[in-house]
Amino acid sequence: MMHDESNPRPAEQETFHFSVVIPVFNEEGLLATAVNDLVSRLNEIPLVHEVILSENGSRDRTLEIARHLADKHRNVRVLHTDEPNYGRALRKGIEAAVGSLVICDEIDICDVDFHRRAIEILTAGDADMVVGSKRHPEARDRRPLLRRFATWVINVLLRVLLGFHGTDTHGLKAFRRKTLAPVVARCVVEKDLFASELVIRAERAGLRVVEVPLVIAEKRPPSINLLRRVPNVLRNLWRLFKVIRLGWRP
Repeated sequence: MMHDESNPRPAEQETFHFSVVIPVFNEEGLLATAVNDLVSRLNEIPLVHEVILSENGSRDRTLEIARHLADKHRNVRVLHTDEPNYGRALRKGIEAAVGSLVICDEIDICDVDFHRRAIEILTAGDADMVVGSKRHPEARDRRPLLRRFATWVINVLLRVLLGFHGTDTHGLKAFRRKTLAPVVARCVVEKDLFASELVIRAERAGLRVVEVPLVIAEKRPPSINLLRRVPNVLRNLWRLFKVIRLGWRP
């Protein structure tokens, strides 16, 4: 069984084709159903894989449920950090992953169709990173208007301040672990903008980033209020502007 960060990486790590990393925070109502369904669907893909639940600072039964799922499913393991910090949890999961491909997912999405498309693109050598875009012209974003507007605003700011050329950075993405490892190491922000920095740095490093459209609907309200995120997002945007555009060293 694989349980938490205190366990060593699996001895058979060379046989893992892909790792699915999912940050989780206060998800007791959704976690078991989402993970059981995800594991069932992933088992239909004829590749050896693992699912990493990177729990961070939950105040409900999320960690307890996650550990129960790790006991139930041999290919699920759990990481734990005390502080609610999406970016740190995502980064920790990426760094703990042993698959040659890493897929970053969200517990309220778990889009195995995206997994299949991304694996096909990466395996064919057509990209170094695949981003699932909610703003792609062919995407169907069925989330509430406020969440769609927030995605549009952050993408505008990323284009204006950081020269981002794509349509989305936050959410689903997949990449070659060894290719992106140096990019992950250079990232300087956490929380909401770690995922954005990772995509932007990959793009600026000249890696091949391909976007695919998503079909997405809201399964539950955001675990953290959108308006409460704004001050931290703006601070990290300013920090990234100084680091990426002005060459400032933190």
